[in-house]
Amino acid sequence: MITTTQPSRLIAIAVIAGTIVLGGCADMSGTQRGTATGAGIGAGLGAILGASTGGGGGGRTAGGAVLGAAAGAAIGNIWSTRMENQKRAMEQATQGTGVQVSQTADNRLKLDIPSDISFDTNRSDIKADFRPVLDRFANSLNNNSVTVVTIIGHTDSTGNPAVNNPLSVDRASRTRDYLISRGVSPNRFTIEGRGENDPIASNNDSNGRARNRRVEIFVAERQ
Repeated sequence: MITTTQPSRLIAIAVIAGTIVLGGCADMSGTQRGTATGAGIGAGLGAILGASTGGGGGGRTAGGAVLGAAAGAAIGNIWSTRMENQKRAMEQATQGTGVQVSQTADNRLKLDIPSDISFDTNRSDIKADFRPVLDRFANSLNNNSVTVVTIIGHTDSTGNPAVNNPLSVDRASRTRDYLISRGVSPNRFTIEGRGENDPIASNNDSNGRARNRRVEIFVAERQ
């Protein structure tokens, strides 16, 4: 036997699923995606809660959906707006440097630091061209203290893992230490080294190896 709350829950699940898909549309901005997804999830949960309280039937369910949608849209918009503001600040901070700034599927912001401005082959010393980039990035981080930072170092396949693995960690730690020296709090950082294990290009030619020698920086809001 189907109870009166089961159809409402099925509708709520459909609303959530549909709006998550909508929130992933490529022609929507980050704010729009956050608002759409938040509204859909809020509407679905509101419908479930409205139905579960009993009494009022469909009217209570609809009311819960409306209130949930409003709350979810607000939460989604606040999150996306903050991350978009941080993204714009980082784009301005790294403009003209060759650093690529993008937004990941899990709402983190990613900086790809190319090897021609970051580190020489088999070295972890920060190059002179890298320092102004990090200076501007540190200012961006200091202006948005609610974010945390993950730094991942990489190498090409030259050498062996016994050398490449610690080298990649050292590159990440040198980057972190430089940002700390510019006033960013140490407790905001996580570092990792992946050696040659996560290439983005072929290691069979010099151009590909240069692309693989890199540092990736991820920025996210604290949970």
